[in-house]
Amino acid sequence: MPFAQRLTCTVAEACEATGLGRTKIYELIGNGRVKTTTIGRRRLVVVQSLLSLVGINAVPANSR
Repeated sequence: MPFAQRLTCTVAEACEATGLGRTKIYELIGNGRVKTTTIGRRRLVVVQSLLSLVGINAVPANSR
């Protein structure tokens, strides 16, 4: 599945996808610029918030 169509990713995947470091990703999470959700003890980054951060619109679901 293409990254832009995923709902969430791990912090490590967010770092890899954006080229930002772990500290910067957590700073953006703390500032509210990157949204996350927690399931159990696992923190997942909402991919749409990463795409919005870098100015990329997600591909609409009906264009597949």
